[in-house]
Amino acid sequence: MKVQCVICDKQHELENDTPLAKKLRNRPIHTYMCDECHERIEEKTKARHASGQFQLYSFKGKEKDF
Repeated sequence: MKVQCVICDKQHELENDTPLAKKLRNRPIHTYMCDECHERIEEKTKARHASGQFQLYSFKGKEKDF
């Protein structure tokens, strides 16, 4: 199965019987990211988190009383 990374647009070949290929085939909302891009994002996120400037935003919506 041919897949394309959503960040760097490189094309990769996945075997058809892998769980990732099945997930991408059955649920088109899921996107493929190559290992290089995934590692780069992971390293930058960990560096930002270690610097103390990283904040996770959680949206607290109002509870609706019924």
